Amino acid sequence: MIRFEKLDSVGKITLNRPEKFNSFVRNMALTMQDTLKDCANDDSIRCILITGGGKAFSAGQDLKEATDPDGPAIEKIVNEHYNPIIRKIREIEKPVIAAVNGVAAGAGANLALACDIVVASKSVKFIQAFSKIGLVPDSGGTYFLPRLIGLPRATAIMMTGEPVDAEKAEKYGMIYAVYSEEDFEKNSLELAHALAAMPTKGLGYTKHLLNQSLSNSLEEQLNAEAEFQARSANTEDHKEGVQAFLEKRKPGFTGK
Repeated sequence: MIRFEKLDSVGKITLNRPEKFNSFVRNMALTMQDTLKDCANDDSIRCILITGGGKAFSAGQDLKEATDPDGPAIEKIVNEHYNPIIRKIREIEKPVIAAVNGVAAGAGANLALACDIVVASKSVKFIQAFSKIGLVPDSGGTYFLPRLIGLPRATAIMMTGEPVDAEKAEKYGMIYAVYSEEDFEKNSLELAHALAAMPTKGLGYTKHLLNQSLSNSLEEQLNAEAEFQARSANTEDHKEGVQAFLEKRKPGFTGK
């Protein structure tokens, strides 16, 4: 249900339940949590790429499991399946890319939007499907989407359940880039490898600051920037970057 590959310094996680459009069940969600944790703890992995197997990225929750009288209740699904995944994505001090290859609906859409960078194939649609079955958006959707595209658009998309195609998502600022079907896999991996070759600690500190910026005052953010700039200045990659600049050569960052 979750396939993991290590491609040099990139950890590639594939949601792999294609016959069910990669909809989540409990075991899949728990395995996803463990895989993210392993990627976080492996210093040789410097970027994480999340994508889907088959035609979909993820259709969100498997409703058969959610409506099974003997299965986990909705509250348990949200608290034990999705919330830990979203927290881990935001806590990992490495870039996390969502390479959205097909439809991303419900929790699947919001998992993608929680990532640091989201790229999508041209045919992709993002769907906040919750209102169609009388539920509210979860998996951080009501937190991230208004911050990405503004409250009025987020409200309309969530209440109507209207699909948002990839080009419109890019225009709205919901995602970073749209790639053609032919170039999607190649371009996604190129982006991941490029980030993996960058100063990992500096990128992690940047992510930490961006997380704080969502709730900090200006004064708090300025102080946080000063603190993490000092930390960055003490990394090996900063020293390498400066030396490479002075020597007019390409830096060889190690992530330390």
